[in-house]
This record gives sequence, structure tokens and C-alpha cells, in this order.
Amino acid sequence: MSKALLIIDIQNDYFPGGAMELVGSVAAGEKAGRLLAGYRAAHIPVIHIQHLSSRAEATFFLPGTVGAEIHHCVAPAEGEPVFHKHYPNGFRETGLLSFLREQGITDLTVAGMMTHMCVDTTVRAGFDLGFSCTLAHDACATRDLAFGGRNVPAPEVQTAYIAALGAVFARPLATEEIMAGL
Repeated sequence: MSKALLIIDIQNDYFPGGAMELVGSVAAGEKAGRLLAGYRAAHIPVIHIQHLSSRAEATFFLPGTVGAEIHHCVAPAEGEPVFHKHYPNGFRETGLLSFLREQGITDLTVAGMMTHMCVDTTVRAGFDLGFSCTLAHDACATRDLAFGGRNVPAPEVQTAYIAALGAVFARPLATEEIMAGL
């Protein structure tokens, strides 16, 4: 069994002043940065996913903008793979699956943004593809949502998605718990 850290879409547009600021992005980015440092120190592979919008009506992650760049708290080091995607699922139309299989990676620790969209979709896909997933729940961030005339605050969105993923698809752990196991 071989491990890797998968960092999904921790990009400038999700941070204060960005085009799609998330609730808790700074704190989640700090936790993700801690994981990144720990995995690097343990010589465990790190993989980055970067979303680049390809839809004409997109308002964030626009190619060539500062907002689309990976945030400095988890900036890729030389030699760390960066897969570009245009859909929520990090496996869809990217080389991620081939890379993981070529490297013999079976266990993924996931950190990223947005919990309710790209993190959720990628973790579920990873599970369906046979990967064992650990979700660093405090190294993820989301935003408020609305449906049926009701507003759902980001902390409730986060809790609901982590609970749903934890029921079957991933093992949710805090960053410190993950670090203790490295």
C-alpha cells in the first residue's frame, strides 16, 4: 500500500479578496500547508489539482489570472505533479488516475476546496475507483449555500458533507490526527 497527499483546488480565488471567497479558507489553507510540510518531510508523494475554468460564463479560476494560481500556502515544489481540471471531479479528463496507478498509490489523503463540490466529487470518484481515502476535514473549506428559500451556513454545509463522506467514502480525520500517523 502506497500513500499520497492530494491537494484539490487550494487557489487564490477562494481566499479573502478572491472572486469566490470561501468561509474558513485561511484556516483550512494553513492546515493543508501543515499536511504538505509533513508529507514532504516523510517523503510521501504530493499531488496538486488546479481547476481552470473553461466555461464562457465562468467568474473565477479564469486561466492566466492570479485568482486561478495555486495559493502560496500549498505551492507545488519542483517535481510535484500538478493536474489541471475543468470539472469538479479531479479524475475526469485528467491524468490523475493513470499517474496514481503507475505509482502504485492506493491510499489518498485529501485536503482542498470547495468541500461540497470538488472535494466531495473527487473523494467519491476515488472511492469508486478503489482508492482508500482519508479526508483532512479541517484542511477543507466551503461556502454558504441556498436551496428552496433556505440559506445553509457554511459550517452546516461543511458538517453535512464531511458526515456524508465519512459514512462510506472516506475516513474523516483532523490534520493533527493524520500527522500523528505519518
